[in-house]
Amino acid sequence: MIPFTKMEGLGNDYVYIDGGKVDIADPPALAREISNRHFGVGSDGLILILPSDIADVRMEMYNADGSRSEMCGNGLRCVGYYARKHGLVETDGMVVETGAGILPLTVVEETSDHCALVRIELGVPRLERLEIPMTGAAGRVIEEAIELDGVPFDITAVSMGNPHAVAFVEDAAAFPLSRFGPVLEHHPLFPNRVNAEFVEVVGEGEVIQRTWERGTGETLACGTGAAAVTVAGILTGRTVSPLTVHLRGGDLLLHWDGKGPVVQTGPAKIVFTGEWSSRRHDLY
Repeated sequence: MIPFTKMEGLGNDYVYIDGGKVDIADPPALAREISNRHFGVGSDGLILILPSDIADVRMEMYNADGSRSEMCGNGLRCVGYYARKHGLVETDGMVVETGAGILPLTVVEETSDHCALVRIELGVPRLERLEIPMTGAAGRVIEEAIELDGVPFDITAVSMGNPHAVAFVEDAAAFPLSRFGPVLEHHPLFPNRVNAEFVEVVGEGEVIQRTWERGTGETLACGTGAAAVTVAGILTGRTVSPLTVHLRGGDLLLHWDGKGPVVQTGPAKIVFTGEWSSRRHDLY
């Protein structure tokens, strides 16, 4: 049996396992099994919380299809709350080793016995084409013309430790995300695929975001995506900092000074705990 905790940040839900207590032999297979919304726990993926030699804890993340992902802002907030609540870290402030580097966070306050407000630093955005990564000539990708399923778009590419492509649209709610999201995710310009954000600007301090997440599909929220949207909005002159990002699962508040790390504040919530009995006994 594998003890687990299901947590969510604005509806972006993952299954969390304390990897210091149970050894998972095949995390990709477990991610596919446990994330299934009909035959499993149901989630956007699996996050292992592991010991670290260089930080307070380490975050290892797998999408619902079993593929690895470098980072998730909503997931990082939940890792911080989990580590604090379960005594893996004894202070509200901590640093977490991720696939995007070592990132600091603070559990600002526990708003109930199962929910907390967490502030995270998502690092300095990477803007050079090779850092995304994205094929083509060196330089930044800001409002570059691209064609998706025969329709022209302008995209701005940002890496928050994982790749994002941001396109601004007139009506996010009505946007046919299931048509264009997969096309952008698998576009040949992005050798590692890409997370796709389609964004409506409400005002200079407010946007509406929808995300097609690499390896998962549409999610109710994407924390690193909201950071990428913040950077793209400021770089293109559409928005300012601080920026409120409205996602389908709720709101995030983001700050970016144009050169330093992107700072994000939002909730982390425990949904339930349980024990998973895998159909495959070679997973742990």
